[in-house]
Amino acid sequence: MPGEAPEALVQRLAALKADTVAPQYPDQIVLGSDTIVYLHPEILGKPADLNQARSYLRALSGKTHHVYTGVCMLRLRPAWRQVWHTVTTVTFRSLDDDDIENYLQLTQPLDKAGAYAIQEHGELIIDGICGLRSNVIGLPIEEIIEQLKHA
Repeated sequence: MPGEAPEALVQRLAALKADTVAPQYPDQIVLGSDTIVYLHPEILGKPADLNQARSYLRALSGKTHHVYTGVCMLRLRPAWRQVWHTVTTVTFRSLDDDDIENYLQLTQPLDKAGAYAIQEHGELIIDGICGLRSNVIGLPIEEIIEQLKHA
């Protein structure tokens, strides 16, 4: 939705995914999640092509951005539902065109929000992170384990 806050967007999308699957497994816990890269004021989703991937990496170069992941875990019987989001701050190295081309040759950027993955040669592009590394990979597993203790 236009103007939707990043945290609201990822939580809504995660819940939509979990709500869609849950009826097929009413006695099981299902998990839905969604991750976005947010470079204020833009959301960088999965790039449509390599040119857009280059554009995303240029935009992120030398800047700090936020990675938001929304998570929804639910079980229909007995009813249990948790929806939350996690934010990790990521700072990119300053990248020139050669750095970007080198990174793109080593990775598959088209299926990744923001055209990058910290677990795939992230050391070439990322200067630092503050928060959960697992969140940048796409699923804040430490928080999920904690939530499951209360299911």
